[in-house]
Amino acid sequence: MSTIAIFGSYVLSRKDGAQDVLRDHWVLVEGKRIAAVTRDKPRADYVHDRPGRFVLPGLLNLHNHCFSEAVARSHTEDGNGRRNNQSIVYTVLLPLTKRGADLLSAEERMAVARLGILQLLKGGATTVMEPFRNSIPEMFDAAEEMGIRFYGAPYLFSTSDAKAGPDGVVRYAGDDGTADMATWDALYQRWNNRGDGRIGLAMSPHATDTCGPDLLKACAARARELGVPITTHLAQSRAEVETIGKRYGGRTPAQYLDWLGLLAPDLLAAHCISSTDDDLKLMAARGATVLNCPRVFARAGITAAFSRFAGHGVRTVVGTDGYNMDLLGELNAASLISKTASQRADVANSPELIEANTAVAADVIKRPDLGRIEPGATADLTVVDLTHPHLQPLFDPRRALVALANRANIDQVMVDGRMLVDAGRYLGADEAAITAAGTAAIGKIWDLPEAQAAFNG
Repeated sequence: MSTIAIFGSYVLSRKDGAQDVLRDHWVLVEGKRIAAVTRDKPRADYVHDRPGRFVLPGLLNLHNHCFSEAVARSHTEDGNGRRNNQSIVYTVLLPLTKRGADLLSAEERMAVARLGILQLLKGGATTVMEPFRNSIPEMFDAAEEMGIRFYGAPYLFSTSDAKAGPDGVVRYAGDDGTADMATWDALYQRWNNRGDGRIGLAMSPHATDTCGPDLLKACAARARELGVPITTHLAQSRAEVETIGKRYGGRTPAQYLDWLGLLAPDLLAAHCISSTDDDLKLMAARGATVLNCPRVFARAGITAAFSRFAGHGVRTVVGTDGYNMDLLGELNAASLISKTASQRADVANSPELIEANTAVAADVIKRPDLGRIEPGATADLTVVDLTHPHLQPLFDPRRALVALANRANIDQVMVDGRMLVDAGRYLGADEAAITAAGTAAIGKIWDLPEAQAAFNG
């Protein structure tokens, strides 16, 4: 069993259940576990002695979309592709990922998946929960190959053909629930616990407006039978709220899920930007989690404030939604947007946001061995280089991390005791080759007439 020693000018440890920043300590890793956190330099097979590093528990990103955001990248900023300033989910993302999954070969889909995983790792994430179309199973292959801890969440739809027409109205067609559940089960049998336990599944009914009551109840029953988390999109637009209200007796999306028994501690609900205050109080009472992705909404001029959800007592974690996949940048956005929205400087503070994406996120997925640096914990680590000029002079490393750092400051990423990123570079393959292959595959989707219409219509 090999040993690795990593020096941290700052190490985010824990004391009495709370964060404790240690100065000038070593983290000793034996195999897949943290063996010790010590002031004295330990003996080890591999020694990383780089002053100025901040050693963190591996950051968890519990909501990301590698494929769909690659399709939209640099097309949908500045309002492009938004009909009547509505969501791009039904005008761009769902239609083009459905078409792209059919158009691309398995190797091309794999190239896109590798590109996404590469960005996640270089952005500092050791764990990702990734919802995606079940016709892109290569996401699992890429995650296993590249070493990230991966909770794959292949979508289930009552209707997978939901798209907005020229008038901006979303129309729903098809009935895919039974087939999608069969596909989910097959993927679970093939992939759960692969990669020495790094690969798992989450149950992922796509959204309240694309999943009917029977499918949602079936998803909850199956997930609870297997003990896997449930994740979905909830109240991500006003149109979704209106749709659910018309279908189900004036209920809000949160009330709809509560009516069906899904609003519970095992539910991870993405976005929730159109939730009412009463919805958030209900979610807090039921123990559900909000997955807050502020930047993807900020680009459309919509406020998605971490502080609003946390202020109602809802357990809240920050995810990237795939938009740039820079988790440090997302924490910065969560802080600034919350402060602006509330007109208070003290909300969404740095320790709170770091806790959200370490210990809290680990507890959400029932992995108390993650999100912590302490003896016996799993050796998932994110190491940030604080020696850059924009991070010096330095007084408080946590404030510097959230307010000033970005993905370019990620120095090392370790998962299960295996170093995947060192000196900011992915160790497992040629980054340029991964980038070129993924870019070429996405280019085939961009060349489609329907893509040109979606982006430029």
